[in-house]
Amino acid sequence: MNENKNENENENENENVTDNESMHDSIVSLGTSTAKSSKGTIQCLTIVGQIEGHMILPANNKTTKYEHVMPMLASIEESEDIDALLVLLNTAGGDIEAGLGIAELIASMSKPTASLVLGGGHSIGVPLAVAAKRSFITSSAAMTIHPVRLNGVVIGVPQTFNYFEKIQERILQFILNNSNIQRKKLVGLMLKTGELAADVGSVIYGEQAVKDGLIDCLGGLADALNYLHGEIQANKDKKMNNPAL
Repeated sequence: MNENKNENENENENENVTDNESMHDSIVSLGTSTAKSSKGTIQCLTIVGQIEGHMILPANNKTTKYEHVMPMLASIEESEDIDALLVLLNTAGGDIEAGLGIAELIASMSKPTASLVLGGGHSIGVPLAVAAKRSFITSSAAMTIHPVRLNGVVIGVPQTFNYFEKIQERILQFILNNSNIQRKKLVGLMLKTGELAADVGSVIYGEQAVKDGLIDCLGGLADALNYLHGEIQANKDKKMNNPAL
């Protein structure tokens, strides 16, 4: 009897070790982890450094790779074991196409989603921050809002500037559709002069981001998790009341 008990205990210990090792590997390789509790299962995704696009950035740059994040988001949406998504943001911006692609995926998810801006949510990080169903920002976090930049050769013809305007409009429209900020206010922040050294744009911090309607709430990790737990419970209640869902 004691031998069977010891064997079961050893098996449980081995399973826990395997789970911990798997979580550690996931955090190290992809910056993700899964938080399980009696309240539900929340997938945590970190978006840090620069958003890497079609061009590979130098090895000394900390990056978030869209080819890792996009299929991961699809898996989270489809998984029956994951109830919600928490996105932790501390990004300097990066590739527009890749950033918008990730933001569109987050915005189109049916599961509860929350974003938390920590440190910075700059440039293309702004659409990523507002993509979640509820966005949070800490009081010390900053967000840089500026016009589109383009690396490489720029041909000085009207078509180039028309292209810039179209890209700019895509970003503006996404932010407006997924936040409460007014267009006039957003454009004003984007085209502001005199605040950034030798540049155009604005840096806003936690309280102002919420006041302007860009971010939903001022808060931290516990606030974001409490929101997700509430949404998970609401979804469970709906399914109990309507089993057909």
